[in-house]
Amino acid sequence: MQVIWRSPEHGLLMVGWPEATWHLELVDDPSNPPTPTEEDLLVLYLGNAVAAATVRRVVEAGGRTVRARNPYWDEWGITFEDPDGYRIVLSSRNWTNTPSED
Repeated sequence: MQVIWRSPEHGLLMVGWPEATWHLELVDDPSNPPTPTEEDLLVLYLGNAVAAATVRRVVEAGGRTVRARNPYWDEWGITFEDPDGYRIVLSSRNWTNTPSED
């Protein structure tokens, strides 16, 4: 992903792919401090194993690997916690819109 737009005076950072129909908005509002839980997850389905270089880059950027509250994510990916306490899962699974039994 890349930075699409940044507004330091509003504490806003938008990231994504310019050609995509979506983006993520990250907001820093000192009057509303973050209150994350272990279930606040952003899950990215990679469709293959998480590369060691990717793990290293996330850690170098300030994330830390953690055990997931739900063991499903430990089986199917790696969970990171960012400096604010929010969690990101890099899943080795493919996303599908149909429920699975595994």
